[in-house]
Amino acid sequence: MGDFHQNGFITTLHNLGQRPLDAMEEELIGYKTIRPMGLVLPSLYSELQRPALATIIDELCQVPYLNEVVVGLDRADLTQYRSALDYFSRLPQHHRVLWNDGPRLMAIDAQLKEMELAPTEMGKGRNVWYCFGYMMAKNSVEAIGLHDCDIVTYHRSLLARLLYPVANPNFSYAFCKGYYARVADDAMGGRVVRLFVTPLIRALKKVCGSSQYLEYLDSFRYPLAGEFSMRTSVINDLRIPSDWGLEIGVLSEMNRNFATNRVCQVDIAEIYDHKHQDLSIDDNTKGLSRMSVDIAKALFRKLATDGQVLSPETFRSIKATYYRIALDYIDSYQNDARINGLNFDRHTEEETAELFASNIMEAGKHFLARPMEKPFIPSWNRVISAIPDILKQLEEAVELDYEEYGSH
Repeated sequence: MGDFHQNGFITTLHNLGQRPLDAMEEELIGYKTIRPMGLVLPSLYSELQRPALATIIDELCQVPYLNEVVVGLDRADLTQYRSALDYFSRLPQHHRVLWNDGPRLMAIDAQLKEMELAPTEMGKGRNVWYCFGYMMAKNSVEAIGLHDCDIVTYHRSLLARLLYPVANPNFSYAFCKGYYARVADDAMGGRVVRLFVTPLIRALKKVCGSSQYLEYLDSFRYPLAGEFSMRTSVINDLRIPSDWGLEIGVLSEMNRNFATNRVCQVDIAEIYDHKHQDLSIDDNTKGLSRMSVDIAKALFRKLATDGQVLSPETFRSIKATYYRIALDYIDSYQNDARINGLNFDRHTEEETAELFASNIMEAGKHFLARPMEKPFIPSWNRVISAIPDILKQLEEAVELDYEEYGSH
């Protein structure tokens, strides 16, 4: 039976398995002149050494409707940047590689730091922010998709389904979040969503009371998906978190800036797997442990800005409620795995929930110690107000890098 269930505030666009990819791509080609489309690929240089990105590029070479591809390249020296230019040169679409560690872009970053407008730390958030700024500078597309470069099960149908809701001029969506089932190697994936985000959101509803924001977040089937699309006009006022709270932070920004009928989610893949992060039980500054701390901090900050009073007692209640809900979900996941013939390690699942419970308290302590912390990168609207020609500077820096070091 096809899944057509609508849950929560957010429209869900399902994959009912009835439409050939060729038909969808043909329709997107028709929208190309009305609403030009672009793709942002945030990437570490190390991804160029892995087979996942090679498959992604093979698939993108077959995409007929994209106007622009922008690659944000992190942790690359000059030799590696040149190698990246060659690596991506076979893309048939117009494309550019942002050398984020190069002297020209670092000079722009230094200029922004002097005015306290730069991203505060390296990472995906900073990478995406500069790519979005470049897309604004180019002003060549009206719909932008974004996905990671470590998807080992990638097929170009993922991009078509991701872009379609914001590219179709008959739809009113300004933002679309991708979702998918996380099953790989005969086991359930998505530990941070299954064992942390969902039970934490439901614990917050019990302890702090239900709110429009929490119900909104609870409507997303996979809130931590790294794949989303948006109208270009969304970027101007979007504040992007610089830490692991990127995905939750972007959803929060969309909730702040748009009515819920302008936001949707879409099923983009039957099978999805990517590079897995270590749990990092002994160090909450790394891996999934750090991710859970940053996500919790992002949620606590948002609740505080909505008027919720948070105290040590509140965080203890949230922790206890979360842990009980997480254990109940582990029962459900175990049964779900069994009926589907999947492996399920109950001990590891409960050990993970215990770690996440302790990290709720760590995040609470951090929040109380630094209540005025500003983890968001300023919106491009604010940066442009302070430096009116900043987008021109960014575009020129990228083009000069390409002209000086590119071999094509």
